[in-house]
Amino acid sequence: MTAAPVCLTVMQRNAHRVIGDRQVRWLPRRRASDIALPGNDFWLFDDQVIRWGHFSRSGAMVGHETSEDRAAAKLCAEAFDAVWSRAVPHDRYQIR
Repeated sequence: MTAAPVCLTVMQRNAHRVIGDRQVRWLPRRRASDIALPGNDFWLFDDQVIRWGHFSRSGAMVGHETSEDRAAAKLCAEAFDAVWSRAVPHDRYQIR
């Protein structure tokens, strides 16, 4: 199974951004089937504040919002931990 075209485009646009000691990992969709994932991209700060990112169908950023909803922050933290443990480091990932 391949990634959706929008995700593939985002991966291609951002692959060159792996710099310094920052770790980037990719999660093939086939490894994510049983993970409860938030419906939007997010940044989670201190396990409390969420910055939701909203994108158009073409992948362009159309806005963002912040939230301190505790249940949503918990979902984001648990989703991140689950994804991170299954994801493939950038230097070993192959698009299939």
